[in-house]
Amino acid sequence: MGKSERRREPPPVPEALPAPAVDAHTHLDACGARTPEDVRALVDRAERAGIERVVTVADDIAAARWATEAASWDDRVFAAVALHPTRAGDLGEAQRSELAELVTRPRVVAVGETGLDYYWDYATPQDQQEAFRWHIDLAKRTGMPLMIHDRDAHQDILDVLRSEGAPETVVFHCFSGDEVFAKTCADAGYVLSFAGTATFRNAAGVREAARIVPVEQMLVETDAPFLTPHPFRGQPNEPYCANYTLRALAELRGADPAELAAATTATAERTFRFDRV
Repeated sequence: MGKSERRREPPPVPEALPAPAVDAHTHLDACGARTPEDVRALVDRAERAGIERVVTVADDIAAARWATEAASWDDRVFAAVALHPTRAGDLGEAQRSELAELVTRPRVVAVGETGLDYYWDYATPQDQQEAFRWHIDLAKRTGMPLMIHDRDAHQDILDVLRSEGAPETVVFHCFSGDEVFAKTCADAGYVLSFAGTATFRNAAGVREAARIVPVEQMLVETDAPFLTPHPFRGQPNEPYCANYTLRALAELRGADPAELAAATTATAERTFRFDRV
């Protein structure tokens, strides 16, 4: 099989983890799911790898509607709803009203993903910060965790959180900072979620952050279909690939995979309060 053919092939479903784990951030719709049968197939594969629950995350209004519906199709699926920072310019009154309603739906466990993204220029920093502030308020009004997208915007993210007052629970999805930023976030009580980037050889800062963050403030995610972990980088990603990332994180931290799976699952349960929905 040639290199281009391999890139189209998904990684093999690995042997199940020695303890159940959670994919704290995925996009089942972007993985190709449309129907209840599609969702079931994705989470069946994840469960075979020991990933027994997933949080499917919205990035626009259509995705938010779909995520809340998909979470009702399978009891292993939960949802998070928000408008992605690259779509912040679309956050009008109608969108605010609908998101405020969607976040109250059964099996919605977070406001996300929201935040700041200065890598792309689809929305101005001003529009992004205004939308971020609105989502922070929504999380505080509803008692929901806030799931943050942070790309090239570390300091502004912290500044907005400080000026607005952070919700009780804040999750930095796909943590992209270094050890210093990780310590700042951990000291503030925030939760850091690590994706396949923590397995990349050229991501030394993220890897060091993953090594030192307290395990009680650590989550594992895929951000599927993006960021497939090493050695499958560039191939299609799915929730089952959280298995590979968790094993790599355990090796990085010198931890037993079963203990890390149990610890990050406990963090997910405290963060998202699955038992309340």
